[in-house]
Amino acid sequence: MDVVLPRIRVVAAVIEANGKYLITQRRLDAAMPLLWEFPGGKVEPGESDAVALARELAERMAVGVHVGDELFSVTREYDAYIIDFHVYLCGLLSENIRTLGIADYRWVDSDELDDFDFPAVDQETVEALLVR
Repeated sequence: MDVVLPRIRVVAAVIEANGKYLITQRRLDAAMPLLWEFPGGKVEPGESDAVALARELAERMAVGVHVGDELFSVTREYDAYIIDFHVYLCGLLSENIRTLGIADYRWVDSDELDDFDFPAVDQETVEALLVR
């Protein structure tokens, strides 16, 4: 009998300012603790990707965001679930970032991205940015 894994839709924001990208560090109590990622989170039932991204960034960093075009998407299967990961180009509407639901954040140049440990799906975002 085939086991049907739950699918989780996750959205992430690629935010660039002055040639640097915003990355955030997962909290110690999160899944994959202290890894770095592009900010975002799970899409709740009934939410659009844009609404989910705006909510997640407001909850985690107390910022507003303009959600632009989808950069790319990837599906990744893990042991217990499948992630449908969608990445959007976004712009910050406010600059005062707070660490409400994240451990830390950094603005990094594209050539610095390899200095940070990312989960597998975020690593694919790094690779996509490096070939842009």
